[in-house]
Amino acid sequence: MDSTPALTNAQLNRRILAVIIFTFFCYLSVGLPLAVLPGFVHNQLGYGSLMAGLIISVQYFATLVSRPQSGRLADALGPKKVVMLGMSCCALSGLLTVLAGLATATPWLSLLLLAAGRVFLGVGESFSSTGATLWGMNIVGSAQTARVISWNGVATYLAMAVGAPAGVTLNALMGVHGFAILVMLMGIGGLLLASRRPSVSVVPGVRIPFYRVASKIWVYGLGLGLGTIGFGIIATFITLYFASRQWQGAAYALSLFSLAFVATRLIFSRTITRYGGLPVSICSFALECAGLLLIWQANSPWLVDAGALLTGAGFSLIFPALGVEAVKQVALQNQGAALGAYSAFLDLALGLTGPLAGIVISHAGMSAIWPAAALMVLLALLLTLRLWLRTRRYSASNSV
Repeated sequence: MDSTPALTNAQLNRRILAVIIFTFFCYLSVGLPLAVLPGFVHNQLGYGSLMAGLIISVQYFATLVSRPQSGRLADALGPKKVVMLGMSCCALSGLLTVLAGLATATPWLSLLLLAAGRVFLGVGESFSSTGATLWGMNIVGSAQTARVISWNGVATYLAMAVGAPAGVTLNALMGVHGFAILVMLMGIGGLLLASRRPSVSVVPGVRIPFYRVASKIWVYGLGLGLGTIGFGIIATFITLYFASRQWQGAAYALSLFSLAFVATRLIFSRTITRYGGLPVSICSFALECAGLLLIWQANSPWLVDAGALLTGAGFSLIFPALGVEAVKQVALQNQGAALGAYSAFLDLALGLTGPLAGIVISHAGMSAIWPAAALMVLLALLLTLRLWLRTRRYSASNSV
Protein backbone atom coordinates (compact mmCIF):
# COMPACT_ATOMS: atom_id res chain seq x y z
CA MET A 1 0.00 0.00 0.00
CA ASP A 2 2.77 2.44 0.83
CA SER A 3 4.77 1.76 -2.31
CA THR A 4 2.59 4.17 -4.28
CA PRO A 5 4.83 6.51 -6.33
CA ALA A 6 4.80 10.22 -5.55
CA LEU A 7 1.75 11.90 -7.00
CA THR A 8 0.65 15.51 -7.23
CA ASN A 9 -2.28 16.71 -5.16
CA ALA A 10 -4.47 16.79 -8.26
CA GLN A 11 -3.56 13.20 -9.16
CA LEU A 12 -4.22 12.01 -5.62
CA ASN A 13 -7.59 13.73 -5.54
CA ARG A 14 -8.61 12.28 -8.92
CA ARG A 15 -7.76 8.76 -7.76
CA ILE A 16 -9.67 9.23 -4.53
CA LEU A 17 -12.72 10.79 -6.17
CA ALA A 18 -12.88 7.92 -8.68
CA VAL A 19 -14.02 5.66 -5.82
CA ILE A 20 -15.49 8.16 -3.35
CA ILE A 21 -18.15 8.84 -5.97
CA PHE A 22 -19.82 5.65 -4.70
CA THR A 23 -20.17 7.27 -1.28
CA PHE A 24 -21.90 10.19 -3.02
CA PHE A 25 -24.31 7.84 -4.80
CA CYS A 26 -25.02 6.05 -1.54
CA TYR A 27 -25.71 9.14 0.56
CA LEU A 28 -27.75 10.78 -2.17
CA SER A 29 -29.94 7.67 -1.91
CA VAL A 30 -30.06 8.18 1.86
CA GLY A 31 -30.92 11.88 1.58
CA LEU A 32 -33.66 11.64 -1.05
CA PRO A 33 -36.31 9.95 1.17
CA LEU A 34 -35.56 11.76 4.45
CA ALA A 35 -37.98 14.65 4.13
CA VAL A 36 -40.61 12.64 2.27
CA LEU A 37 -41.12 9.26 3.94
CA PRO A 38 -42.54 10.49 7.28
CA GLY A 39 -45.31 12.32 5.41
CA PHE A 40 -45.94 9.30 3.18
CA VAL A 41 -46.32 6.98 6.17
CA HIS A 42 -48.48 9.43 8.12
CA ASN A 43 -50.65 10.99 5.42
CA GLN A 44 -50.97 8.29 2.77
CA LEU A 45 -50.71 5.10 4.79
CA GLY A 46 -52.52 6.52 7.82
CA TYR A 47 -50.03 5.57 10.55
CA GLY A 48 -49.08 7.78 13.48
CA SER A 49 -46.01 9.92 14.03
CA LEU A 50 -44.29 7.19 16.04
CA MET A 51 -44.43 4.77 13.13
CA ALA A 52 -43.27 7.49 10.74
CA GLY A 53 -40.24 8.07 12.93
CA LEU A 54 -39.52 4.36 13.28
CA ILE A 55 -39.43 3.93 9.50
CA ILE A 56 -36.61 6.47 9.35
CA SER A 57 -34.80 4.88 12.31
CA VAL A 58 -34.86 1.39 10.77
CA GLN A 59 -32.17 2.45 8.34
CA TYR A 60 -29.89 3.82 11.06
CA PHE A 61 -30.04 0.60 13.05
CA ALA A 62 -29.43 -1.49 9.91
CA THR A 63 -26.35 0.64 9.23
CA LEU A 64 -25.12 0.25 12.80
CA VAL A 65 -25.54 -3.54 12.82
CA SER A 66 -23.91 -4.04 9.42
CA ARG A 67 -20.92 -1.69 9.91
CA PRO A 68 -18.63 -4.32 11.48
CA GLN A 69 -19.47 -6.88 8.80
CA SER A 70 -18.80 -4.38 6.02
CA GLY A 71 -15.26 -3.81 7.26
CA ARG A 72 -14.52 -7.50 7.71
CA LEU A 73 -15.81 -8.32 4.23
CA ALA A 74 -13.75 -5.48 2.74
CA ASP A 75 -10.63 -6.97 4.32
CA ALA A 76 -11.45 -10.50 3.16
CA LEU A 77 -13.00 -9.95 -0.30
CA GLY A 78 -11.55 -6.58 -1.26
CA PRO A 79 -13.29 -3.18 -1.12
CA LYS A 80 -14.49 -3.29 -4.75
CA LYS A 81 -16.75 -6.29 -4.11
CA VAL A 82 -18.11 -4.71 -0.94
CA VAL A 83 -18.94 -1.48 -2.79
CA MET A 84 -20.72 -3.51 -5.48
CA LEU A 85 -22.73 -5.28 -2.77
CA GLY A 86 -23.58 -1.90 -1.26
CA MET A 87 -24.73 -0.45 -4.56
CA SER A 88 -26.86 -3.58 -5.15
CA CYS A 89 -28.52 -3.08 -1.75
CA CYS A 90 -29.26 0.58 -2.59
CA ALA A 91 -30.84 -0.47 -5.90
CA LEU A 92 -32.96 -3.10 -4.14
CA SER A 93 -34.05 -0.47 -1.61
CA GLY A 94 -35.29 1.73 -4.45
CA LEU A 95 -37.18 -1.18 -6.01
CA LEU A 96 -38.89 -2.07 -2.72
CA THR A 97 -39.87 1.57 -2.21
CA VAL A 98 -41.40 1.65 -5.69
CA LEU A 99 -43.42 -1.45 -4.79
CA ALA A 100 -44.45 0.18 -1.49
CA GLY A 101 -45.79 3.14 -3.46
CA LEU A 102 -47.82 0.77 -5.61
CA ALA A 103 -49.27 -1.03 -2.57
CA THR A 104 -50.81 1.96 -0.76
CA ALA A 105 -54.27 0.35 -1.01
CA THR A 106 -52.96 -2.22 1.49
CA PRO A 107 -51.23 -0.06 4.10
CA TRP A 108 -49.64 -2.88 6.13
CA LEU A 109 -48.06 -4.37 2.99
CA SER A 110 -46.82 -0.98 1.85
CA LEU A 111 -45.31 -0.33 5.28
CA LEU A 112 -43.64 -3.76 5.31
CA LEU A 113 -42.11 -3.18 1.87
CA LEU A 114 -40.97 0.26 2.96
CA ALA A 115 -39.32 -1.12 6.11
CA ALA A 116 -37.55 -3.82 4.08
CA GLY A 117 -36.29 -1.13 1.72
CA ARG A 118 -34.96 0.89 4.65
CA VAL A 119 -33.07 -2.16 5.93
CA PHE A 120 -31.41 -2.69 2.54
CA LEU A 121 -30.58 1.02 2.32
CA GLY A 122 -28.93 0.88 5.75
CA VAL A 123 -26.83 -2.11 4.72
CA GLY A 124 -26.04 -0.40 1.41
CA GLU A 125 -24.89 2.70 3.28
CA SER A 126 -22.43 0.83 5.51
CA PHE A 127 -21.09 -1.37 2.70
CA SER A 128 -20.73 1.45 0.15
CA SER A 129 -19.14 4.05 2.42
CA THR A 130 -16.79 1.69 4.28
CA GLY A 131 -15.82 -0.09 1.05
CA ALA A 132 -15.23 3.15 -0.86
CA THR A 133 -13.07 4.57 1.95
CA LEU A 134 -10.92 1.45 2.18
CA TRP A 135 -10.72 1.31 -1.63
CA GLY A 136 -9.35 4.85 -1.68
CA MET A 137 -6.85 4.06 1.08
CA ASN A 138 -5.61 1.07 -0.93
CA ILE A 139 -5.29 3.12 -4.14
CA VAL A 140 -3.29 6.06 -2.77
CA GLY A 141 -1.56 4.47 0.23
CA SER A 142 -2.13 4.60 3.97
CA ALA A 143 -0.12 7.83 4.26
CA GLN A 144 -3.09 9.54 2.60
CA THR A 145 -5.70 8.06 4.98
CA ALA A 146 -6.71 11.50 6.30
CA ARG A 147 -7.22 12.82 2.77
CA VAL A 148 -9.36 9.82 1.80
CA ILE A 149 -11.55 10.03 4.91
CA SER A 150 -11.90 13.80 4.46
CA TRP A 151 -13.09 13.47 0.86
CA ASN A 152 -15.46 10.71 1.95
CA GLY A 153 -17.02 13.12 4.45
CA VAL A 154 -17.34 15.89 1.86
CA ALA A 155 -19.12 13.46 -0.48
CA THR A 156 -21.41 12.35 2.35
CA TYR A 157 -22.62 15.77 3.47
CA LEU A 158 -22.78 17.22 -0.02
CA ALA A 159 -24.99 14.31 -1.10
CA MET A 160 -27.23 14.69 1.95
CA ALA A 161 -27.55 18.43 1.36
CA VAL A 162 -28.56 17.85 -2.27
CA GLY A 163 -30.71 14.78 -1.58
CA ALA A 164 -33.32 16.18 0.80
CA PRO A 165 -34.56 19.08 -1.39
CA ALA A 166 -34.30 16.91 -4.53
CA GLY A 167 -36.47 14.27 -2.85
CA VAL A 168 -39.11 16.85 -1.97
CA THR A 169 -39.15 18.14 -5.55
CA LEU A 170 -39.41 14.66 -7.09
CA ASN A 171 -42.16 13.72 -4.63
CA ALA A 172 -44.15 16.81 -5.59
CA LEU A 173 -43.83 15.93 -9.30
CA MET A 174 -44.24 12.16 -9.28
CA GLY A 175 -45.07 11.05 -5.75
CA VAL A 176 -42.98 8.51 -3.86
CA HIS A 177 -42.06 6.80 -7.15
CA GLY A 178 -40.04 9.84 -8.25
CA PHE A 179 -37.23 9.56 -5.73
CA ALA A 180 -37.56 5.77 -5.40
CA ILE A 181 -36.87 5.21 -9.10
CA LEU A 182 -33.88 7.55 -8.88
CA VAL A 183 -32.50 5.58 -5.91
CA MET A 184 -32.89 2.35 -7.89
CA LEU A 185 -31.20 3.80 -10.98
CA MET A 186 -28.29 5.23 -8.97
CA GLY A 187 -27.75 1.85 -7.34
CA ILE A 188 -27.70 0.11 -10.72
CA GLY A 189 -25.48 2.79 -12.24
CA GLY A 190 -23.10 2.65 -9.28
CA LEU A 191 -22.92 -1.14 -9.54
CA LEU A 192 -22.04 -0.99 -13.23
CA LEU A 193 -19.50 1.78 -12.69
CA ALA A 194 -17.83 -0.04 -9.80
CA SER A 195 -17.59 -3.24 -11.84
CA ARG A 196 -15.45 -1.37 -14.40
CA ARG A 197 -13.05 0.13 -11.85
CA PRO A 198 -9.78 -1.79 -11.31
CA SER A 199 -9.77 -3.76 -8.09
CA VAL A 200 -6.97 -3.75 -5.54
CA SER A 201 -5.25 -6.76 -4.04
CA VAL A 202 -6.50 -8.14 -0.77
CA VAL A 203 -3.77 -7.61 1.84
CA PRO A 204 -2.56 -11.03 3.05
CA GLY A 205 -2.05 -11.86 6.69
CA VAL A 206 -3.84 -13.06 9.80
CA ARG A 207 -7.20 -11.38 10.41
CA ILE A 208 -7.84 -11.04 14.10
CA PRO A 209 -11.36 -11.50 15.56
CA PHE A 210 -13.61 -8.47 15.52
CA TYR A 211 -13.71 -8.16 19.31
CA ARG A 212 -9.93 -7.74 19.31
CA VAL A 213 -10.15 -5.06 16.63
CA ALA A 214 -12.83 -3.28 18.67
CA SER A 215 -10.69 -3.50 21.82
CA LYS A 216 -7.88 -1.66 20.02
CA ILE A 217 -9.95 1.21 18.60
CA TRP A 218 -12.84 1.67 21.04
CA VAL A 219 -11.33 4.68 22.81
CA TYR A 220 -11.06 6.57 19.50
CA GLY A 221 -14.61 5.52 18.63
CA LEU A 222 -15.81 6.77 22.01
CA GLY A 223 -14.26 10.16 21.31
CA LEU A 224 -15.96 10.22 17.92
CA GLY A 225 -19.31 9.26 19.44
CA LEU A 226 -19.15 11.96 22.12
CA GLY A 227 -18.13 14.54 19.52
CA THR A 228 -20.97 13.52 17.22
CA ILE A 229 -23.59 14.46 19.82
CA GLY A 230 -23.25 18.16 18.99
CA PHE A 231 -23.97 17.47 15.33
CA GLY A 232 -26.90 15.21 16.22
CA ILE A 233 -28.45 17.86 18.46
CA ILE A 234 -28.21 20.57 15.80
CA ALA A 235 -29.52 18.33 13.02
CA THR A 236 -32.46 17.10 15.10
CA PHE A 237 -33.49 20.01 17.32
CA ILE A 238 -32.34 23.32 15.83
CA THR A 239 -35.69 23.80 14.07
CA LEU A 240 -37.63 23.14 17.29
CA TYR A 241 -35.26 25.42 19.20
CA PHE A 242 -35.95 28.31 16.82
CA ALA A 243 -39.69 27.66 17.10
CA SER A 244 -39.51 27.63 20.92
CA ARG A 245 -37.90 31.09 20.81
CA GLN A 246 -40.36 32.26 18.11
CA TRP A 247 -37.51 32.93 15.69
CA GLN A 248 -37.40 32.41 11.95
CA GLY A 249 -34.56 31.09 9.79
CA ALA A 250 -33.55 27.75 11.32
CA ALA A 251 -32.63 26.59 7.82
CA TYR A 252 -29.85 29.20 7.72
CA ALA A 253 -28.25 27.70 10.84
CA LEU A 254 -28.27 24.25 9.22
CA SER A 255 -26.84 25.66 6.00
CA LEU A 256 -24.06 27.48 7.84
CA PHE A 257 -23.22 24.30 9.77
CA SER A 258 -22.94 22.36 6.51
CA LEU A 259 -20.98 25.13 4.78
CA ALA A 260 -18.46 25.33 7.62
CA PHE A 261 -18.17 21.54 7.71
CA VAL A 262 -17.37 21.20 4.01
CA ALA A 263 -15.09 24.27 3.86
CA THR A 264 -13.06 23.09 6.87
CA ARG A 265 -12.66 19.61 5.37
CA LEU A 266 -11.46 21.06 2.06
CA ILE A 267 -9.11 23.68 3.49
CA PHE A 268 -7.65 22.11 6.64
CA SER A 269 -7.69 18.33 6.11
CA ARG A 270 -3.93 18.30 5.46
CA THR A 271 -3.31 19.55 8.99
CA ILE A 272 -4.03 16.00 10.17
CA THR A 273 -1.04 14.64 8.23
CA ARG A 274 1.13 17.58 9.27
CA TYR A 275 0.36 17.77 13.01
CA GLY A 276 -1.22 14.40 13.79
CA GLY A 277 -4.77 13.28 14.42
CA LEU A 278 -4.85 13.81 18.19
CA PRO A 279 -3.76 17.49 18.28
CA VAL A 280 -6.20 18.31 15.46
CA SER A 281 -8.98 16.48 17.33
CA ILE A 282 -8.29 18.45 20.51
CA CYS A 283 -8.57 21.78 18.65
CA SER A 284 -11.68 20.56 16.84
CA PHE A 285 -13.43 19.52 20.06
CA ALA A 286 -12.62 22.89 21.62
CA LEU A 287 -14.13 24.72 18.65
CA GLU A 288 -17.24 22.52 18.63
CA CYS A 289 -17.73 23.01 22.37
CA ALA A 290 -17.43 26.79 21.98
CA GLY A 291 -20.05 26.73 19.22
CA LEU A 292 -22.54 24.78 21.33
CA LEU A 293 -22.06 27.10 24.30
CA LEU A 294 -22.57 30.12 22.03
CA ILE A 295 -25.90 28.67 20.84
CA TRP A 296 -26.90 28.10 24.49
CA GLN A 297 -26.18 31.73 25.44
CA ALA A 298 -27.45 33.29 22.21
CA ASN A 299 -30.17 35.91 22.52
CA SER A 300 -30.67 36.40 18.78
CA PRO A 301 -30.88 34.17 15.69
CA TRP A 302 -27.64 35.46 14.21
CA LEU A 303 -25.71 34.36 17.30
CA VAL A 304 -27.22 30.89 16.95
CA ASP A 305 -26.11 30.96 13.32
CA ALA A 306 -22.59 31.87 14.44
CA GLY A 307 -22.66 29.02 16.97
CA ALA A 308 -23.80 26.57 14.30
CA LEU A 309 -20.96 27.77 12.05
CA LEU A 310 -18.38 27.18 14.80
CA THR A 311 -19.87 23.79 15.63
CA GLY A 312 -19.74 22.71 11.99
CA ALA A 313 -16.13 23.83 11.66
CA GLY A 314 -15.21 22.00 14.86
CA PHE A 315 -17.01 18.77 14.03
CA SER A 316 -15.64 18.64 10.50
CA LEU A 317 -12.21 17.14 11.15
CA ILE A 318 -13.05 14.91 14.11
CA PHE A 319 -13.95 11.82 12.08
CA PRO A 320 -10.82 11.81 9.86
CA ALA A 321 -8.48 12.97 12.65
CA LEU A 322 -9.45 10.24 15.12
CA GLY A 323 -9.98 7.78 12.27
CA VAL A 324 -6.35 8.09 11.20
CA GLU A 325 -5.28 7.21 14.73
CA ALA A 326 -7.78 4.35 15.00
CA VAL A 327 -6.65 2.50 11.87
CA LYS A 328 -3.01 2.79 13.00
CA GLN A 329 -3.83 0.48 15.90
CA VAL A 330 -4.20 -2.59 13.64
CA ALA A 331 -2.24 -4.22 10.82
CA LEU A 332 -3.08 -3.41 7.19
CA GLN A 333 -5.12 -6.59 6.70
CA ASN A 334 -7.46 -5.55 9.56
CA GLN A 335 -7.95 -1.89 8.68
CA GLY A 336 -11.34 -2.45 7.07
CA ALA A 337 -12.65 -4.05 10.25
CA ALA A 338 -11.17 -1.16 12.26
CA LEU A 339 -12.81 1.41 10.01
CA GLY A 340 -16.18 -0.37 10.24
CA ALA A 341 -16.01 -0.62 14.04
CA TYR A 342 -14.90 3.00 14.35
CA SER A 343 -17.72 4.26 12.10
CA ALA A 344 -20.27 2.32 14.15
CA PHE A 345 -19.70 4.70 17.07
CA LEU A 346 -20.95 7.58 14.89
CA ASP A 347 -24.05 5.59 13.92
CA LEU A 348 -24.68 4.68 17.56
CA ALA A 349 -24.30 8.29 18.70
CA LEU A 350 -26.75 9.55 16.08
CA GLY A 351 -29.22 6.82 17.02
CA LEU A 352 -29.09 7.62 20.74
CA THR A 353 -28.88 11.42 20.60
CA GLY A 354 -32.56 11.98 19.72
CA PRO A 355 -34.12 9.88 22.51
CA LEU A 356 -31.62 11.02 25.17
CA ALA A 357 -32.00 14.68 24.21
CA GLY A 358 -35.78 14.21 24.36
CA ILE A 359 -35.43 13.05 27.98
CA VAL A 360 -33.30 16.10 28.81
CA ILE A 361 -35.84 18.42 27.18
CA SER A 362 -38.76 16.84 29.08
CA HIS A 363 -37.00 17.38 32.42
CA ALA A 364 -35.03 20.59 31.95
CA GLY A 365 -36.41 22.37 28.87
CA MET A 366 -35.21 22.95 25.31
CA SER A 367 -32.26 25.18 26.24
CA ALA A 368 -30.70 22.49 28.42
CA ILE A 369 -29.64 20.31 25.49
CA TRP A 370 -26.90 22.73 24.42
CA PRO A 371 -24.81 22.74 27.63
CA ALA A 372 -25.45 18.98 27.93
CA ALA A 373 -24.07 18.45 24.41
CA ALA A 374 -21.14 20.79 25.15
CA LEU A 375 -20.34 18.73 28.26
CA MET A 376 -20.19 15.53 26.16
CA VAL A 377 -17.84 17.22 23.68
CA LEU A 378 -15.70 18.47 26.58
CA LEU A 379 -15.42 14.87 27.83
CA ALA A 380 -14.25 13.88 24.34
CA LEU A 381 -11.65 16.66 24.45
CA LEU A 382 -10.32 15.48 27.83
CA LEU A 383 -10.24 11.88 26.65
CA THR A 384 -8.28 12.84 23.52
CA LEU A 385 -5.95 15.08 25.52
CA ARG A 386 -5.16 12.13 27.79
CA LEU A 387 -4.42 9.97 24.73
CA TRP A 388 -2.14 12.64 23.28
CA LEU A 389 -0.20 13.12 26.52
CA ARG A 390 0.21 9.35 26.89
CA THR A 391 1.46 9.11 23.29
CA ARG A 392 3.99 11.90 23.88
CA ARG A 393 5.28 10.24 27.06
CA TYR A 394 5.63 6.93 25.21
CA SER A 395 7.53 8.60 22.33
CA ALA A 396 9.81 10.43 24.76
CA SER A 397 10.65 7.25 26.68
CA ASN A 398 11.49 5.41 23.46
CA SER A 399 13.76 8.18 22.25
CA VAL A 400 15.92 8.08 25.38
